[in-house]
Amino acid sequence: MTVRVATLGFPRIGARRELKKALESFWAGTSAESELQHIAAHLRNEAWAKQKAEGADILPSNDFSFYDHVLDTSAMVGAIPKIYGPVADKIDLTTYFAIARGRQTNGASKSSEESCSCGHGDHGKGIDVPAAEMTKWFDTNYHFLVPEFTKDQTFKLTSTKVLDEYREARAKGFETRPVLLGPLSFLLLGKSHGETFDRLELLGKILPVYTQVLNDLHKEGAEWVQIDEPVLVLDLDESAKTAFRQAYQTLTSSVPSLKLMLTTYFGALGDNLETALSLPVHGLHVDLVRAPEQLDEILAKARPDLLLSLGIIDGRNIWKADLNTLLKKLEPVAAKRDLILAPSCSLLHTPIDLERETALDPDVKSWLAFAVQKIAELATLAKALNQGADSVRDKLAENESAIKSRKSSKKIHNPAVKERIAQKDPNLAKRKSPFPTRQKAQEETLHLPLFPTTTIGSFPQTADVRKARAQHAKGELSTADYNAFLEKQTSDAISWQEEVGLDVLVHGEFERNDMVQYFGEKLSGFVFTKHAWVQSYGSRYVRPPIIFGDVTRPSPMTLEWWRFAQSCTKKPVKGMLTGPVTILNWSFVRDDQPRSVTCRQIAFAIRDEVQDLEKAGCQVIQIDEAALREGLPLRRKDWEHYLNWAVESFRVTSSGVEDKTQIHTHMCYSEFNDIIDAISAMDTDVISIETARSKMELLGAFTHHHYPSEIGPGVYDIHSPRVPSIEEMVDLLKEAEKKVNRRQLWVNPDCGLKTRRWEEVKPAIVNMVEAAHRLRG
Repeated sequence: MTVRVATLGFPRIGARRELKKALESFWAGTSAESELQHIAAHLRNEAWAKQKAEGADILPSNDFSFYDHVLDTSAMVGAIPKIYGPVADKIDLTTYFAIARGRQTNGASKSSEESCSCGHGDHGKGIDVPAAEMTKWFDTNYHFLVPEFTKDQTFKLTSTKVLDEYREARAKGFETRPVLLGPLSFLLLGKSHGETFDRLELLGKILPVYTQVLNDLHKEGAEWVQIDEPVLVLDLDESAKTAFRQAYQTLTSSVPSLKLMLTTYFGALGDNLETALSLPVHGLHVDLVRAPEQLDEILAKARPDLLLSLGIIDGRNIWKADLNTLLKKLEPVAAKRDLILAPSCSLLHTPIDLERETALDPDVKSWLAFAVQKIAELATLAKALNQGADSVRDKLAENESAIKSRKSSKKIHNPAVKERIAQKDPNLAKRKSPFPTRQKAQEETLHLPLFPTTTIGSFPQTADVRKARAQHAKGELSTADYNAFLEKQTSDAISWQEEVGLDVLVHGEFERNDMVQYFGEKLSGFVFTKHAWVQSYGSRYVRPPIIFGDVTRPSPMTLEWWRFAQSCTKKPVKGMLTGPVTILNWSFVRDDQPRSVTCRQIAFAIRDEVQDLEKAGCQVIQIDEAALREGLPLRRKDWEHYLNWAVESFRVTSSGVEDKTQIHTHMCYSEFNDIIDAISAMDTDVISIETARSKMELLGAFTHHHYPSEIGPGVYDIHSPRVPSIEEMVDLLKEAEKKVNRRQLWVNPDCGLKTRRWEEVKPAIVNMVEAAHRLRG
C-alpha cells in the first residue's frame, strides 16, 4: 500500500505580505494590472515550489485568489449581480473588485480605489455601487463574498482562472490538482435576491458550467480535480442530499475519465456520511482533527476502490501534531489501503513559515508548526508509513520531546487562575436589575437624544500612526515622545467628534495595533509573532495571538487612555474593550484544555478592567463580541453547550457594574436569527450590528424576537471605500424603524474605522450625523 501527501490549499498572501502591498498599490492607481499579475504569478510559483520542497506529492492549483475564492467561483459561473453591469465573455478586474469593495466615481468623494481601481482611469460618471454582502466562512475568521442569485438566474463560463492557473503550474514544472468550490456548497452558501425561492432549483443550470470546466481541465491533462463541498458537515435536509447525488452523477458521467476528490472539512460528515459515500467520486477527504471519531465508520463503509484522504494535521491551529500517536493510529489503516495524508482543511487559515519567527520564546516556538512545518509533519508520517519508523527516527524523537516539554512546562499552569475561575456564585454573571430599570437610570445619567450617534471604536490608523508605532517599537522614538504623539491624535479625534456632533465619543484607539492583540499583549498566557499573518478578507490580514497558558490581567489595560480622552470633553467617552469570546475565537488557542475554560479565564481578566473603568467614572463601556457567532458549532445539536458557556463568559465581564453604567457590545457579519435567544441572554444595554450591506435584513431577527434592549444597526459599510449619502442612510434608518421602535435605535457605522482613510471617514460620519438629525425632526 502507498501513502502520499497532499495539500488542499496554501496561504495566498506571501511570506512578506506581498499580495497586500500589490493589491493596495493597484487599487490606489500607483501600479498597473500587469504588475499585479506578475506578483501574483510569482507568489503562486513560490507556493508550489515550497510545498513540493517540504514533501507534498499532490499540489493544489486555483487555491490562489486576489480577494476571495467564493467570489472567484461567482466569477467563474457568471453569477454577477446586475448592479455591477453586464458581463460579456469574461469578467474583468474592475468588476471583480467592485463586487468585493464597491465603487464610486462621482467627483470629489472618490477614494483611492475609485480614482483608478484597475489602473486605467475613471470608469464612468456617477457610478455608485455598494460592495456585495460579506459573511464568515463557516466558523473561521475568514470572510467570503456571499453569492447572490435570482429566480431567473443564468450561468455561463466567464472566467478561465482555474484552467489558466493549471496551465501556469504545468509550465513551471508542477503537476497540480485543481481546486473548485463545489456546486452544492456554492449554491447553499449563497442567498436569494428578489423573489424567494429554493436555490437548489438552480442546480440544473449551473452544472453545465462545472462540466465545461472539468472537460477543459481534463483535455489539458489534469488527472484529478479537488471539489470542495464543506456544506457536507452541516445539517442538510433530504432535498440537499438528493441534489448531491444528482449533481455528482452528472459530473462524473460527463467526464468519466477525470477523477474527483470530494473534499469535506471543519467537522464530521455525521448523518451525511451515507450520502458522501454513495456519490460516484473517486476519492473522499475527511477532517480527522475536528472529528477523529468518524474514521472507523468511514473505513467500515467506504468502498474498496475509494481513495481516502485523511485530514490528520490541524489546518486551523498552530500546535505541533503528536506524530508518534498519529503513526500508531495510521499504521493499521495504511496496511490495508492506499492513503493520502493531508491537513484537515486548506492551510489558508495558518501562518506560512515558523522559521521567520526569530524572537519567539524558544520553548513556545518548539511547540508550534505553521503551514510549511505542517507539510513537513505530513511528509514525516508518510515516510514512516511507507518505509518504516526507523527511516525518520530522529524526527519522531524530536517531535516526542517537544510534545512532552509542552505538557510539563511550568509556563502553562497558574494555580491561582484555576482557583478563581472555579467560583460558582451565580451573581457573577447577573446584572443588578432588569433592563427597563437600567434603561431609566442610564437616561437620567446620559441625557441622550433620540437616534443617538456614535462610532464603533477605532479611527483611521494612518501612515503617521503606523510609522510612530514602528519607530517606538524599534527604539527610534522615545516613550515620552510617542505618548505625546498619541495624545495629540486622541485630542484631535475628540475635538473633531464634538465638532461634527456625535453624541457618544470614542478615543480612537490610536495606541492599539489590533483589537485582540492589544489586550493579549497586556495579559499573561499569550505570546505574539512578528510575521505570522493570516488573511481575514481581501488585503486585510491579522496576526492572531497565541494563547499557550493560563490567562490573568497583571494591571489595568485601557484605563489611562480612557482618562486622557475623557479629560478632553464633557460628552461621554466609551471605554472600549474586546470581549472574552472574541479574544478566544480570534486567537490560536491552546488545545490542552477545553476552550470554555480558557474563555472563562479571559472573562475574569476583562471583568477586572470593566470595574476599574467604572470606578474611574466611565459611564459607557463597550465590550465587543464580534466573533460570538463565529464560534458557533456547525451542527445544531452542539449549539446549546457552546452558547451557554460563551454567554456566561460575556456576562461575567459585564455584570459587576451599577445600573447607570451602560454596557454596549458589537457583533460583526452574522446571521442572528438562529442565536437571537443567546444574544438576548447576554443582557447588554445596547448592541451594534453590521446591517448596511444586507439593507437591514439582519435586523429582522431582533424584530421577530421582540428584542428588549437598544440596537445600533450599522448604516455605513466600512469595508468599502465608498461614502454613502445622507439620503441612503436616512432610507436605511427608515427601514430600521419599520422593524424596531425608534426609541431603541442608535446610529453608527457597521464596524470600526481603523482600516479606512480620514478622507472617506469624515464625510461619511458627517452624513451619518445629519441622517440622524433628519430622523429626529
